[in-house]
Amino acid sequence: MALCPLCSQPSCSPPFCSQTQRIGRRKASVFFRSIALSKATVATQPIEGQKPGTSGLRKKVAVFTTEHYLENFVQATFNALKEAGQSPQVLVVGGDGRFGCKDAAQKIVAMAAANGVEHVIVGKDALLSTPAVSALVRTHAAGPQGAFILTASHNPGGPTGDFGVKYNCANGGPAPEKVTDLIFQQTTTLQSYETVPAFPGLTLGAEGTAAFTVDGKPFQATVVDSVAHHAAVLHGVFDFGAIKALLARPDFTMVYDGMHGVGGPYARAILVDELGAPEAALMNCTPSEDFGAGHCAAQS
Repeated sequence: MALCPLCSQPSCSPPFCSQTQRIGRRKASVFFRSIALSKATVATQPIEGQKPGTSGLRKKVAVFTTEHYLENFVQATFNALKEAGQSPQVLVVGGDGRFGCKDAAQKIVAMAAANGVEHVIVGKDALLSTPAVSALVRTHAAGPQGAFILTASHNPGGPTGDFGVKYNCANGGPAPEKVTDLIFQQTTTLQSYETVPAFPGLTLGAEGTAAFTVDGKPFQATVVDSVAHHAAVLHGVFDFGAIKALLARPDFTMVYDGMHGVGGPYARAILVDELGAPEAALMNCTPSEDFGAGHCAAQS
């Protein structure tokens, strides 16, 4: 039996393990909806300009929200992964909290269910930092892995801002050029995509697991604490005791500006809750769909 890479015990699997619990995160509740669903094939046609780089596909929100745009790119990705022999059994989905993340996450989960994925792990409120996604991919114990990350990095957010999707492979890193080339090729010939039209959606604001069957095959989706797993991984990388001692020194002060992005909850959980920094050391650490309008000048 494989050992959990976080706590070295055979009885658990990230993101729900004893190491995660040790740092004070509660274990997610488990609820089963036991809903029988069916997938459907939706007709579409190729959309020009869907060529991703290693940072994924980035466009204006107005482009991503046009009919079939997101779905085409996601299906092209699933098709390319199948062609490359890299279809994931367990998929991670999360993003930087910008406008459109929650809606995109729900659509990707429904499409994953239709494309043969067995288990999707989604960050609470669809939030997962890029390093946190990579950590989940690299340390989850359940078979081939991959991740859709919903981010346009430093680009402006909000309804008039930018949106982006990128795929990370089983090593936790961005899809290499040979995979992104396959994705682009698929976008140029795509005639349909697979989804579950009656998928009821996940309660993204609450941790837990929902179980379904899709055309008789089991499928589950788990909403996880966005921070806990990554914080547990960091415990094995950094000397938290030494950092805590530094933060406690009277001659040391610091300020962390989260810029209303996805890093804010991580800063609060790690710097304040774990390491004892004062709450006053945090600025702008509540995620916002437009990043607190901090990009206004760039959008004008």
